[in-house]
Amino acid sequence: MSSVIIYNRQARYNYEIFEKLEAGIELKGFEVKSILTRGVSLKGVYAAIRSGEVWLLNLDIPPYQPKNMPEDYNPKRSRRLLLKQNEIKHLIGRTREKGLTLIPLKVYTKRGKIKVNIGLGKAKKKEDKREEIKKRDIERDIRKHL
Repeated sequence: MSSVIIYNRQARYNYEIFEKLEAGIELKGFEVKSILTRGVSLKGVYAAIRSGEVWLLNLDIPPYQPKNMPEDYNPKRSRRLLLKQNEIKHLIGRTREKGLTLIPLKVYTKRGKIKVNIGLGKAKKKEDKREEIKKRDIERDIRKHL
């Protein structure tokens, strides 16, 4: 049984998602407690591949007990994503294609572990976003009249 901690709502609006992957996050113990109690912010978060590993950048995890934290703790430090080697190789190949990026879609718990769902997507253009908004408005009006 899994429970969602946070969704990245802007991801589906700003990006066209082609593939999704589930990955674990390498965390410290107090970061796990903080995520489960205080939550996490996905604003401005993205994933990157560095030297054969996938990293989650700008993930903001507030301190669990601010007065009892290590002095060198950085809430926005880079965190390694735990993926299988063949998944990483697949992502390396796909991200070399023009304009494809890795975006975190949601953070959730699964069997007591904190997982992140990352999507491989391409940025939408302004015109695409406007068309999507128009479609949504038209569907809403149709539902309202029926």
